[in-house]
Amino acid sequence: MARSPLTLAASVTSALPRVGVVGVGILTEAAAGRYDAAVADLDDGRRVVVRAPADADAAPELAAEVRALRALTPGVRGLLPFRAPELLGETGLGDARAVVVDFLPGYRVDAAHLPPGRGAATSIGEALAALHALPLSIVRTEGLPVRTPQQVRDDVARLIDRVEATRAAPAQLIERWRRAVDADDLWRFESAVVLGGAGAASFLFEDTDAVPHVTGVLDWHGLSVGDPATDLQWLASAPVAADDIYTAYVAHSGRAPDTLARSRARLYAELEFAKWLVHGHEAGRDDIVSDAVGLLDSLAAGVRDDDIVRYAALGVDDAIALLDRVPDAQAGAVDTSMHTDAYDPAELALWVTADDQDDSDKADSLGVELVDAAGAAPYDDVSTAPIDISAWAVRKDDEAASAEPAGTETADAAADAERASDAALRRWLSE
Repeated sequence: MARSPLTLAASVTSALPRVGVVGVGILTEAAAGRYDAAVADLDDGRRVVVRAPADADAAPELAAEVRALRALTPGVRGLLPFRAPELLGETGLGDARAVVVDFLPGYRVDAAHLPPGRGAATSIGEALAALHALPLSIVRTEGLPVRTPQQVRDDVARLIDRVEATRAAPAQLIERWRRAVDADDLWRFESAVVLGGAGAASFLFEDTDAVPHVTGVLDWHGLSVGDPATDLQWLASAPVAADDIYTAYVAHSGRAPDTLARSRARLYAELEFAKWLVHGHEAGRDDIVSDAVGLLDSLAAGVRDDDIVRYAALGVDDAIALLDRVPDAQAGAVDTSMHTDAYDPAELALWVTADDQDDSDKADSLGVELVDAAGAAPYDDVSTAPIDISAWAVRKDDEAASAEPAGTETADAAADAERASDAALRRWLSE
């Protein structure tokens, strides 16, 4: 049975001696009912949030959040352009632990409702860039998880094996994911400090001159060193704002350019469906398995025969055709674990079109009600099309129509040079 706000508020006085609670309210969160939470006003003028796991499975995640917040020293917080919750105290609550943090003001915006352009979208990109720029020592010193690109790749491969073992996932998706794992270029990335799976609900906004900007970031339980793309996977559920978020992220990042970050982000987004299936299968929950299979079938219909990395299986001729179609680097351009037990079916459903769903309720809002807030509106329909990397896709040009007329010495020399270049590339690809 869920704990009442009054019960949670009583634990505040135990966690914070010499303070009194003068007001309490309900705080609902996008945690799929995994936590009991309340907001309390103290007699010293502070407002705090108290949370306790609703079941034993949520306890490790809350413990991880406590460890992460302890790693955010004042010096670390000074490097960030936004606030993170400050751990104020802990106390026992029955057979569980209650955690008290300071309340961060602001509002959240559902992923599907994030508008494009300057404001919320660009501020999220800037916030993620700042987070990923933190020194890796912050995580290592606290003994938090550190995962190399190869370890991330191996985790993905093992997850796909577990999905295949259920014999319930479409073979088309298994093959699609294995081709992505086999694409070496996809896994050449620079590890960074990550939230390990940020989402739209992680960001709190406030308005300045009627323009929203990120003032706070929540959900720190996945703090680790890993693949920055894990914090971008949710962009698949924000189709209108995704490009502007990513553009701002790249523009404010001092990291080396990672042209395949969005491809990995798309892979991780699809693997959330896979984890939901594995979770249901291993828990013996036929209802979850059925739900996951429906989501995977819809995903399979949406992606059709596309690859995560579309040039991963190109032949020599296609590689040569692609060579002149790679865009120039933009001026100024620069984890979540595969074994998490945190799932939100409503969020997974955002990556499937409503036309392909059997249950339109899977697109329910993931917004938060902050004491006096009204419920958020349901999500809009969104597309399941893979993240747009069309600039890298192979396009068959009509070379005959665009070629310069032959018969001149200049044209012959150019043709000879092109043939020599193609031959060199063929030799390089065959090595």
